[in-house]
Amino acid sequence: MAASSRGFTTPLEFKLRRLESFRGFELKKRRRLCFNCDQVTVVSRISCCCCSDRAFPIRRSTRCGKSTQKEEEWRRFDQKKSHRRLRVHASSSTMPFASPEPGYASKQEKFSPRCTPKNSPDGPQSRDTPPKRDTGIANEEDWGISLLNGNVNESGTNEDGSTWYRESGEDLDENGYRCRWTRMGGRSKDGSSEWKETWWEKSDWTGYKELGVEKSGRNAEGDSWWETWQEVLHQDEWSNLARIERSAQKQAKSGTENAGWFEKWWEKYDAKGWTEKGAHKYGRLNEQSWWEKWGEHYDGGSVIKWTDKWAETELGTKWGDKWEEKFFAGIGSRQGETWHVSSGGERWSRTWGEEHFGNGKVHKYGKSTTGESWDIVVDEETYYEAEPHYGWADVVGDSSQLLSIKPRERPPGVYPDIDFGSSPDKPT
Repeated sequence: MAASSRGFTTPLEFKLRRLESFRGFELKKRRRLCFNCDQVTVVSRISCCCCSDRAFPIRRSTRCGKSTQKEEEWRRFDQKKSHRRLRVHASSSTMPFASPEPGYASKQEKFSPRCTPKNSPDGPQSRDTPPKRDTGIANEEDWGISLLNGNVNESGTNEDGSTWYRESGEDLDENGYRCRWTRMGGRSKDGSSEWKETWWEKSDWTGYKELGVEKSGRNAEGDSWWETWQEVLHQDEWSNLARIERSAQKQAKSGTENAGWFEKWWEKYDAKGWTEKGAHKYGRLNEQSWWEKWGEHYDGGSVIKWTDKWAETELGTKWGDKWEEKFFAGIGSRQGETWHVSSGGERWSRTWGEEHFGNGKVHKYGKSTTGESWDIVVDEETYYEAEPHYGWADVVGDSSQLLSIKPRERPPGVYPDIDFGSSPDKPT
């Protein structure tokens, strides 16, 4: 989610490549699959590859472990167990709409000074760089939010003819509501490129606090983008526990091709360890489209994780993969399906499942539409993540700016009107 300070001449580097020949899905550790379609590498937590226009070549077998060798065969399950799940992010060079800067800009020092551009000591720095795909939710320090004090309304023209503006203010309302905000933006001399960015912090007497950013822009090539980020502290309606929620939405659209992408990410944490995380993603590159949804839920005992990912072409070819796992106290299950539909309507699918009994025994079963099947019980260690790798203590440590927001002073004898069903609107 790096926000570069490059000038208006910086192009949106799409680096798009055609989908080439697809190869069969490769099922890897813990059934986490990813689409690896040469150009469309939709990677995040799962790993699979795409398929050709025909049905998948596979092995035929009557039970797990027995197969007929063929020149093209279904790749074997990798049963090796890993004790650490890795989140893999694809290289930006293979991702549509990947911005040219690698990784997050970790702190404000990595930006050019945001309010001191090289051509105007008083104006905000130009911000014409799109968001990155598959970068999740940044921490607040990655944004470098620095609100201006008081009411500001100023504008100017840089030496190259581009213009800028910057304004700030404070909105007050009942129940102690306060919103401090700063808006800034600019456009090139010929009007072909422009950018806008808004920062805000909100609070009220119920203890609600919010920190947020919204940015958008377009360049001379017609590429456009939009991104928003929020971090919220509030009291849960049912448990009365403190809760922190973070979210991000990002999208970009090509000005020269029928191509674009959208992502929505969210994370929720409470003080007793309850955690929920998820994402919805969509992308299109000319005749190909793809989707992905995934979620994780931890309640201090049980764990639920799931992923559903699919893609299609305008010729009618479709393929996908989905899986789900549920565990509690070492006992649980995993199940999933990989499928493919050719442009002629021929369908192939393979389903699989695991039952973990908590005693070192695992029941594995599955079948495919071509007659492959297995049903066995094996001695195998059960591994699952009982706790999120990033939890309440982590998010509190990374939310110092949110927690430091100071609400309006409450007069003696005045008590907040608590309404858990709504939250303050963001500035327009």
